[in-house]
Amino acid sequence: MRYAVIMAGGAGTRLWPMSTRARPKQLLPLIDGRCLLEIAVRRPVGVVDASRVYICTGADYVEKIHKEMPGFSAAQILGEPCGRDTVNAVGLSAAILSRVDADAAMAVLTADHLIEPLDTFTRCLEAGFDTVERHPQTLVTFGITPTYAATGFGYVHKGQPLAAGSQALRVQAFKEKPDHETAEQYVSSGEYLWNSGMFVWKAQTILEEIRRYAPATYAGVMEIARHWQWPDYQVKLGEIYPSLPKVSIDYAVMEKSPDVAVIPMPVQWLDVGSWGSFAATLTADAAGNKAAGCQLAALNSHGVVAVSQDHHLIATIGVQDLTIVHTPEATLICPTQLAENIKQMVSKLQSEFGDRYV
Repeated sequence: MRYAVIMAGGAGTRLWPMSTRARPKQLLPLIDGRCLLEIAVRRPVGVVDASRVYICTGADYVEKIHKEMPGFSAAQILGEPCGRDTVNAVGLSAAILSRVDADAAMAVLTADHLIEPLDTFTRCLEAGFDTVERHPQTLVTFGITPTYAATGFGYVHKGQPLAAGSQALRVQAFKEKPDHETAEQYVSSGEYLWNSGMFVWKAQTILEEIRRYAPATYAGVMEIARHWQWPDYQVKLGEIYPSLPKVSIDYAVMEKSPDVAVIPMPVQWLDVGSWGSFAATLTADAAGNKAAGCQLAALNSHGVVAVSQDHHLIATIGVQDLTIVHTPEATLICPTQLAENIKQMVSKLQSEFGDRYV
C-alpha cells in the first residue's frame, strides 16, 4: 500500500523569535491561520489515505503535534530523540513502515514548503507511486521546474525517460548549490531541475540502498524498528539513534545509487524557512510594506516587513528595508538583507541567556 512520511523535525531557527524550541516553525499559524504542518499533512491525501500519513519529528514535538493534530494516532507520529539528518530519519521511517507493511511504497515529503497548484502536485505524486510500483528498484525524486537562477538550491540533471511514455526521467547527476553564473547556465539549458528533497520509493528498496551505502545507519534503524511497539522501544531508540552517523539522504544514497529517476514538478514552490521567504507570501502596499498578524503604520517608510504574534501595532518612521517581528517574549529588528544572521543571534542569546528566549 501507499504511505507518506512528512519530515517535520527542523527547529526553524531563521524564523526566530516566533519559532522556538517550545513552538517550532512547522506549528506556527503563519499561512491564513494554518500552520505549515497542517497544510503538509493534507497535501498527499487523495493519493495516500489519511490513516497512512505519518509524521517524523523531534521527540520534544510529539506531544504538541498530537495535541494540534488530533486525527493522528500515536503510532503515526515518529519522534527522533535528536536530529541526525535525513538518512536516519528516512531509514527509521522506512524500517518501521516495512514492519507495518512488507510491500509499503512511501513518499517522503516536507513540512516547510508551500506548493501550488495542489492538483499539479497530486498528479506528480501519483506518477511517483505509479513509477515505483512498476519499477520497484527505482528511487524517485521530484524536481521543481526552475523559474530563476537560484543559488540556494541543489539541482538535478535530468536525462532520458525511464521507460516509454513514463513521466520519470533518469537522473544523470545531482549538483550542489551553484554560483550564479553556473545556475544561469543550468536554467538556460533546460536540462536541470531544482532538487525538491521529496521522494517516492519502496520501503524495502530504500532500506537496501541504505544498507549498501550507509551500513551503520541500516544496522541501527533496523535494530530500533525490531522493537517497534514493544515496551522497550523508546529505550532502544534513545540508546541507538544518537550514535548514528549524521548525513543527508542525498549525500549518503541518492548521489551514489545507480537507479534514480526524477519527475519534473512544474509548481510554485516556496521554502518558508526565513522571514524573507515568509514575506513572499504577503501582499505589499504601494510602498512595498508588508504586514502579518499586526497593524502597520508606516510613515515615509519603504520595504518594511512587520509580523506580530499578538496583533501588536507596529509604527515606523523614515525607515526602509527593515524586518520587525514581535512576540510577547522578544522583538527582532534588523535590516532585511541581514536577516540571514538570525542564526548567529540565536547562538548569542543562548550563550547569554540560556534557553530562556530560544
